[in-house]
Amino acid sequence: MSIDEIIDSIYPLPVLSKENLKKHITEVSYPKNFCLMEADKVIPYLYFIKKGIVRAYASREENEITFWFGTEGETVVSMKSYVEDKPGYENIELLENCELYQLETESLRELFGEDIHIANWGRKFAERELVKTEELIISRQYKTALERYSDLMREKPHLLRRVQLGYIASYLGITQVSLSRIRAEFR
Repeated sequence: MSIDEIIDSIYPLPVLSKENLKKHITEVSYPKNFCLMEADKVIPYLYFIKKGIVRAYASREENEITFWFGTEGETVVSMKSYVEDKPGYENIELLENCELYQLETESLRELFGEDIHIANWGRKFAERELVKTEELIISRQYKTALERYSDLMREKPHLLRRVQLGYIASYLGITQVSLSRIRAEFR
């Protein structure tokens, strides 16, 4: 996905503002299994996925809890680092070789002060991230595992082909055995 498409999907910018924003964005590539962000560290960048898939997880005792997957066109950000310059709680691991667009948070903040259009783009970006978080919380609190799996099949069926089942089960908050039972119901 092109950076223009990603920027416009967040909030369309006037040509000059978009060009100015793009001057601060670089393309980077990392291999599968690379840890893009580590918990307990301030992350000075945000990323947009050009190609590939990532997962966000938190380590807890002896296991990892996957709580988000990102694919082409999506943003990868530690909101705690982005908003408060504090260490985040999430790890971000690449599940495929990835091509990403990288933007330094400090550069973006400077652009907010220089260009009202970019500032509005940043506001829309933060609002979208808030809605994604809210949807995740509501799903976890009010839906059954079967309903969450059904939502995943409807909204992001490509994840089921690209992500190992252990990560899917963790994302749904169930064991792999329970996931196998749910999948059998759908066949």
